[in-house]
Amino acid sequence: MYSRSAEFYDKLYAKKDYEGESARLVALVRERNPAARSLLDVACGTGRHLSFLKREFRAEGVDASRRIIAVARAANPDLRFYVGDMRRIGLVARYDVVTCLFSSIGYMIGLPRLNAAVRSMARRLEPGGLLIVEPWFPPEDWHPPSAHAAYVDESALKIARLSTSGARGSVSIMDIHYLVATPERTEHFVEKFRMGLFTRGQMRAAFEAAGLSVEYDEKGLTGRGLYIGRKSP
Repeated sequence: MYSRSAEFYDKLYAKKDYEGESARLVALVRERNPAARSLLDVACGTGRHLSFLKREFRAEGVDASRRIIAVARAANPDLRFYVGDMRRIGLVARYDVVTCLFSSIGYMIGLPRLNAAVRSMARRLEPGGLLIVEPWFPPEDWHPPSAHAAYVDESALKIARLSTSGARGSVSIMDIHYLVATPERTEHFVEKFRMGLFTRGQMRAAFEAAGLSVEYDEKGLTGRGLYIGRKSP
């Protein structure tokens, strides 16, 4: 999980098209629930999607990382953010739309955690509401070992983010090394990521077990696909 890198997160993902993804998401919602007015973004990260989605919905966010939530609150002081585990969302409100984007569902390693998270998010839906989840890679699309790198090159900030991917059974493994240089100091730290590799059948089954009908959009927002569940009216 992102901890020490939280303050650099948006710089590392500066090229991600949050506005375009949000517009695509709004279109998907309007096609299926034109009257939708409220939205909860689960694993909302720094709130970049919400900064655009709030134009269309009464939007709120929840994330397990206190550091990430602090960044989100600073960027969107007009929105409500909560700290919470997606398996046990400690809210009583219900929403027309619940989203879980950027493959955050992958942090739920193992089927019991996956099922608990989908069930928890489904409970937050209004009748007829939509649960929209962008998945992590299925097992057949994860091809370790491979090397990855991202860089930030600003006058007062240099970052190299390097990782090598691996796998152990149905779990993808990434130990991500950061080298961060500022005028004051240079430091190195490591964040360890473990994410579940779920088949499409397992994802569909999790939605159905939570009482939702489910469709799969193969393209999705970023090419990773999208699961769209609907709660019965």
